[in-house]
Amino acid sequence: MPRTTTLECPGCPSLRALTFDALGLIKVIETKGSQGGVPRVVERWGELDSSKCVLAASINDRKDDPLLAVARKTGMIEVLSAINGDICFTVSNANDDGPRPEDDAIVGLHLFAGQKLGLTSRSCTLLTCTTKGNTSMRSIEVTDSPAGSASIGLSNTWSVCSSGNILCSKVDGSEKYAIFGGKGVEMNMWDLENCAKIWAAKSPPKNSLDIFTPTWFTSSTFLNKDDHRKIVAGTNSHQVRLYDISAQRRPVITFDFRKTPIKSVTEDLDGYTVYVGNGSGELASFDMRTGKLLGCFLGKCSGSIRSIARHPELPVIASCGLDSYLRFWDIKTRQLLSAVFLKQHLTNVVFDSNFADEEVKPSVAADLPLNAEQIANETEIRDVEETLPVKRKKASKEEERRKKKKATKENEGNKGASKEKNGSKKKVLKENEGSKKLKSKKSKRSKCEIHDES
Repeated sequence: MPRTTTLECPGCPSLRALTFDALGLIKVIETKGSQGGVPRVVERWGELDSSKCVLAASINDRKDDPLLAVARKTGMIEVLSAINGDICFTVSNANDDGPRPEDDAIVGLHLFAGQKLGLTSRSCTLLTCTTKGNTSMRSIEVTDSPAGSASIGLSNTWSVCSSGNILCSKVDGSEKYAIFGGKGVEMNMWDLENCAKIWAAKSPPKNSLDIFTPTWFTSSTFLNKDDHRKIVAGTNSHQVRLYDISAQRRPVITFDFRKTPIKSVTEDLDGYTVYVGNGSGELASFDMRTGKLLGCFLGKCSGSIRSIARHPELPVIASCGLDSYLRFWDIKTRQLLSAVFLKQHLTNVVFDSNFADEEVKPSVAADLPLNAEQIANETEIRDVEETLPVKRKKASKEEERRKKKKATKENEGNKGASKEKNGSKKKVLKENEGSKKLKSKKSKRSKCEIHDES
């Protein structure tokens, strides 16, 4: 079970995140306020339709006109504005001669930020990969016709596997290399400019019991955005592996994390820390230089974590999954900052780093000097407030309990004192009775002696 905490959430700094769910909705969550803000859903794009489930998403996080690419279950790829959600154009990934989109779903999607394939200002490049390894990189020209139409320019298509199913893919920071892996497919790296494979991993040897673990990668990422040679991958057998293509084909570091499959892996900005989420809702950070566990994030995760996103500027990460919650975490204290319930099973989350919270500035009238009438009105209001009777606050339940306990103790003390007084009185009476008896005996003896003498 995941570790939980009863501490109150301190709130989030100003940020903007976009989530994607299994019913095809895109929700925009914003937090306003420098500290202690509460995230809220401010916009919702799309309609409820399970056939339009969002399988993959990518954002071109730029200041001017940021774009968002979404791959749906129907095989359609939508490119829309990340500001207002307006659809720029749609492209179909299905081929007439190829398999149906349901049988060959999109598992990898990347919207290039740099200029690729001789692009102009009114075009973009998309990289898609399906479960059967069909990969394509194509440039799309935006036409002046009504929204929803575009023309496909240069395109390259190739296959990254001959057998098995692709389950994860990732493009590095320079957007020159990409990695692919999956069930029955070892991790492999491709040069996107030449569409050529430059490295492929080798399966680890059998263990001490002569048991071979089948290949099954579920998530992957580059350890450093500036260095494509180091790869971190998560497996279905709850292992986290570090590959260095310049050193060897087998993992350099391998360690286990709990007992459920790894579902999401995301790198940090420092170049050596990764965040790992598994199928039981547990989230932790690791130092990949040594494979040491830095710590687990304390929170109430009750479902599989499917996506983790690191904010490009703030020390915050976001996680979402099958429990329908979007959670924000502080990477320094590993404490839960806030959580939002979004009703549907979430598949992905991305940050919009260019979001700026416009704080309300004080009005000009507040800085102007007050008139004599305004000053007089303020003084009258203050006098009235001072003369108003002050209502006494009702005592809290704890104070009432304390008073009752104190009263009962005092009563018990009084009872004990009264008992002691009664006991002392009885002793005095007994002593008086004893002295009377002694006096009576002495008087009798004296009478008897007198009779004897006579």
